[in-house]
Amino acid sequence: MSHKIDQEPNGLKEDASADSSATELLAEGVDEEIVESNRRLFTGWQFFLFAALAIAYSSFHLISLNVFPMETWSFRIVHITGALVLGYGLFAGARFADDDHQASSAALKWASYALLVPAAYTLAQVFLMQQTLGGGAMRIDPSIENWHFGYPLMATTVGAIVLSWFYRQARHRFNPADLVLMICAISSAAYLLMVFNSPLRASTGTSFAPIGISWAAIAGSLLILELTRRVAGLALVVISAVFLTYVFAGPALPGFLGYPGLSLQRFFSQVYTDTGILGPTTAVSSTYIILFIIFAAFLQASKVGDYFVNFAFAVAGRARGGPAKVAIFASGLMGMINGTSAGNVVSTGSLTIPLMKKVGYPARSAGAIEAAASTGGQIMPPIMGAGAFIMAEVTGIPYTEIAVAALIPAILYFASIYFMVDFEAARKGMRGMRKEEIPLFSKLVKQVYLFAPIIILIVALFMGYSVIRAGTLATASAAVVSWISPNKMGVTAILKALQIAGTMAIQIIAVCACAGLIVGVISLTGVGARFSSLLLGLAGVSQLLALFFAMLISILLGMGMPTTAAYAVAASVVAPGLINIGIEPLIAHFFVFYFAVVSAITPPVALASYAAAGISGDNPMGTSVASFKIGLAAFIVPFMFFYSPAMLMEGSALQITRVAITAVLGIVLLSGMVQKWFFGPVNTLQRVIMLVGALFMIYGGIYTDVAGLAIGATLFIMQRKQHGNGTKTAQTG
Repeated sequence: MSHKIDQEPNGLKEDASADSSATELLAEGVDEEIVESNRRLFTGWQFFLFAALAIAYSSFHLISLNVFPMETWSFRIVHITGALVLGYGLFAGARFADDDHQASSAALKWASYALLVPAAYTLAQVFLMQQTLGGGAMRIDPSIENWHFGYPLMATTVGAIVLSWFYRQARHRFNPADLVLMICAISSAAYLLMVFNSPLRASTGTSFAPIGISWAAIAGSLLILELTRRVAGLALVVISAVFLTYVFAGPALPGFLGYPGLSLQRFFSQVYTDTGILGPTTAVSSTYIILFIIFAAFLQASKVGDYFVNFAFAVAGRARGGPAKVAIFASGLMGMINGTSAGNVVSTGSLTIPLMKKVGYPARSAGAIEAAASTGGQIMPPIMGAGAFIMAEVTGIPYTEIAVAALIPAILYFASIYFMVDFEAARKGMRGMRKEEIPLFSKLVKQVYLFAPIIILIVALFMGYSVIRAGTLATASAAVVSWISPNKMGVTAILKALQIAGTMAIQIIAVCACAGLIVGVISLTGVGARFSSLLLGLAGVSQLLALFFAMLISILLGMGMPTTAAYAVAASVVAPGLINIGIEPLIAHFFVFYFAVVSAITPPVALASYAAAGISGDNPMGTSVASFKIGLAAFIVPFMFFYSPAMLMEGSALQITRVAITAVLGIVLLSGMVQKWFFGPVNTLQRVIMLVGALFMIYGGIYTDVAGLAIGATLFIMQRKQHGNGTKTAQTG
């Protein structure tokens, strides 16, 4: 007799009979597309229209990156505009109408339709201005730009955004206010493309810049902020609003925050260039990130995610606390590809969290383990979510060097979670999964070729191929490998993968563009330089104090934000200050990157923990505190980058090996201290000694390593004498 536990949008099959479960995979639906609560579900011609737009959007990037490259600024503007058009088409600005919330009144509907007239008018004016410039005119009359483009564009954009907040329809219906916003996005982009492809491009940031650039940039910024609110929540929007307020309030502020000030025209004529929105964050989202989203979509279409999770079940399922260890392996594999901690929690956690609860983990621990493991996927080489690509772009350090440097810290992080899980399972006497509850390893190993696309990606990168070429090869190989798997990708599946990629890309592109807005403020106001001087002053007192302050700012900037945006902002504010106090660029950026990543499990705003709590049914704040405890190593290891650069592969082979081994042993002691268990229960004094030993070994100095090893050996002997090779509570139940 079998039964099925459904976790939307994923499913979990469990069979109590050994005969059937041995031939039936445990995990299904990991690769199912996750549908956000505010995403429209179209039918009929509207479905085909937006599917075609998403496919065209993904295909545009593949062709531009590999075959027919575009001029850089033009490419990035089209990249952002495409995401805005798709985003406003697919994501609603208000709750959908249902039994409790009826559809909006006819007045709102007709007000939205009325705004189509000025929206279309601004678009027509752009083409008329294009003809004027094409006819030999040096520039457009400012009164025409104001009255026939700027004012109607602003009024229409603001009006449509406000109307979209109150306009409610059924989930399968389209909102005319969002159609207005789509046209405004195209109008704004068309004007910028027109000007930036003329000699007027050189005038940005000066008093000679056409006023239309500022109008287009203001409208474009508002559209980016509103789409970010819809797809990523209010956190990043609020932070962006604070930075934008600083542009105009800064001159009135005292102390190091004050600056001479920028006019509205000068700021906005520059912020929609490579100084801000079209800068490093969009450079990465329009190349590496979109490419790896397409790669992930192809893996998803060929059901590789199901295989990854089932493979993890087969390898680790029978160990004590098996489902928790499965969560570590599966979430690490999935998280490094999909680039979002909270999204990874939803996809793999809906399978692993119920199973963890079944074998004895409390709901809080189950959610915390999944959140910590999913967050760790962002620091797992070779892909590392998307932050590593931004790091390569910002620092100029080759991507392969960053991926190699990330290896030991990633091992330490996952070793920490593994031993936290293992010691908790031992302390609580938890069992592993029974043989009949997990898929057969002998069956799964026959499909090990499904790892080929990731292996091809790694090999291509280390053979010296560009990231774009390696990513394209890996994407193509995902389709080819599927032809010898049970889930063959034909033309329909490939088109579906391109559609999924276009939809998946909307959130990360909006977030990167919004982060670019913040980066532009930092760059144009010089606030980053003033923050650097503050860190320099703190470093004069204590470098450890400066690092601690930098950690707090990185976490604060990252709270409630996706990893990519969190790192992009922190890299602009904090990293230059760390470099100015004498820290190597690679170490400084890794320090910032780690804390931007772990902000997803740091109370009080911990996106990954909150997502896990929604599945486990536990209190969100309690889950975030528990996940913080499980991911504790991630808050200690970055400080060791400064004191022991060998952790980032900087030093001799002997130094790197010694530091890696002793740091792992230190992580074991740290995990035992947190979970109050080694070979058996440990008392308060032993926990204090374990913490000291752990910090000594993680520190990485030769003398501290010797002292830490001595402490570890002493504890080992004491525990073995006291508890033998494990009490009965540690045995698999």
